[in-house]
Amino acid sequence: MNPTSFHVLWLLCAPPALGLLTLVRPPRHGALVLLAGLPLPLVALWLLLGLDTGPLAGQLALGPLLLHWRLDGLAALLWLLTMVLLLASALYAAGYARAAPLDARAYAWLWPLLGGLATGLGLIWIAADLLLLYAGLELMGLCAVGMLLLPGSVAALTAGLRYLLFALVGSLTWLLGIALLLGAWGRLDLAGLAAVAQPDPVTAIAVALLASGLLLKASIFPLHGWLVPVHGSAWTPVSAIHGALVVKASFFILLLLWRLLLPDAIAGALALGALGSLAVLWGGVQAWRAAGLKELVAWSTVGQLGYLMLAFPLLAGTGAAVAALAWQATWLQLAGHALAKSAMFMAAGNLLLATGATRLEGLTGTSRRLPLSLLTFGLAAVTLMGLPPSAGFTAKWLWLQASLAAGQWAWVAVLGLGTLLSAAYVFRVLRCSFVEDAPEPVLRGLPLGMELVALALALAAIGLGLAAAWPLALLPPVSVP
Repeated sequence: MNPTSFHVLWLLCAPPALGLLTLVRPPRHGALVLLAGLPLPLVALWLLLGLDTGPLAGQLALGPLLLHWRLDGLAALLWLLTMVLLLASALYAAGYARAAPLDARAYAWLWPLLGGLATGLGLIWIAADLLLLYAGLELMGLCAVGMLLLPGSVAALTAGLRYLLFALVGSLTWLLGIALLLGAWGRLDLAGLAAVAQPDPVTAIAVALLASGLLLKASIFPLHGWLVPVHGSAWTPVSAIHGALVVKASFFILLLLWRLLLPDAIAGALALGALGSLAVLWGGVQAWRAAGLKELVAWSTVGQLGYLMLAFPLLAGTGAAVAALAWQATWLQLAGHALAKSAMFMAAGNLLLATGATRLEGLTGTSRRLPLSLLTFGLAAVTLMGLPPSAGFTAKWLWLQASLAAGQWAWVAVLGLGTLLSAAYVFRVLRCSFVEDAPEPVLRGLPLGMELVALALALAAIGLGLAAAWPLALLPPVSVP
């Protein structure tokens, strides 16, 4: 086994191993978490920097099964992002356990579930066949369900089981799609499928089944009904990692398979773009109308995910220049939103935990009493609104250029209206926070680490916009049909 393959295997196995170790004695101090978890993003960074000679590929034989993996610049960037966000969520969770009254046994299970989630996401990023993609998708989904059930309340159990039901339906349609592709072409490895698959009705039906399952798991409008309830009852570190990464993995798979099997399906791509546009508008309106802070942030996720769907119409049937702009915008938006959304969930959790409130009206006076958490919320909102110099601004600028060059004016309107709606619901929060004539709330003290972790992620989302040239240069080129 060469050193790179060893580090890939280590990066897959180390998170669940650490999680099982902490099951016995869950950490409640960030220093121990940082000491144990810091090697994970460092190894991911080492793998990324080692790709200067080109992508890496390998195979894993499990009896008669031969699983294929491939590590290119995009996979390595997403793996690095995953490890950074998991480490941040783990650091936040250690402080959260001290500040919030959590059940000790439930909190202990958070750590192996986080480790399993890291492995599932890692498998998705590097998978080069449908079986490995399925394994990663199911492991990620089961760990996500487990984390959402940890609070143990009736609301958490109801929402978590509802999410499980939706996830199982999505998995069923995914398996049906795989069965059709295997029966039609006799291949499950992605390279083999790309070589033999033809855009015939069987392939179109198979991709439609795969897409419907993935859209359900990604909570894309109108299949988003499970998302807001699960965040309303979940622990804050769980919401942070779920909103940042879990829903993004399904989108990653969908775009990968669509470009592989149906790159010229312009009508389908336009339909997906239309769904994304409706998600941007519906999610923004519902976030503006939301009464609770966490509900607002969850609806914001529905809207922000819609932007990613604009990749399909801007990649299908367009020229090389347009496709390159859309390709860069997509992954920059995904990374920037992941960092900012995780920071926003953490900042919102800090505000709610300190004030004991659930509704926006309960945030009165927090501008003076909790300035750091409110600052973090505002900085994260800069990225979500797409204001300079954040990653959100750079991604929207690239999308705007691609839309204008392609003559697809509808997406220009979506980008503008989505930005205005984002500003509307963000300023609702700020308006309530700056009300000073209400009675001062009795605030619960928060560990400083909880606020600093959230602030670091919000600043990272802005910094990514300033340093966007580096990750964009590492992306593999988009293939134009």
